[in-house]
Amino acid sequence: MDVTEVRVFPVEEERLKAYATITLDHCFLVRDLKIIHGNKGLFVAMPSKKRKDGTYQDTAHPLNRDTRRMIEEAVLGEYDRLKTEEGQMHQAEA
Repeated sequence: MDVTEVRVFPVEEERLKAYATITLDHCFLVRDLKIIHGNKGLFVAMPSKKRKDGTYQDTAHPLNRDTRRMIEEAVLGEYDRLKTEEGQMHQAEA
């Protein structure tokens, strides 16, 4: 399985940095991943749903570390690329 497309949608919030959508093997779409700035840096939170007791439960998530790492690398890589491109545009305007 491969992440074949990543779309990142930056937001201006304190800890939440962006939402992301990924496509797996050109045939399965997962929306509402979140890029969050935590205590140890950026990480990708899987889509989740708030339960009646106020806790959150993932609605989709990888079942092993390798798959989680593959998704995080793809999503954070695209986020970094977008931020670098954005920074270069601001420098060109100055």
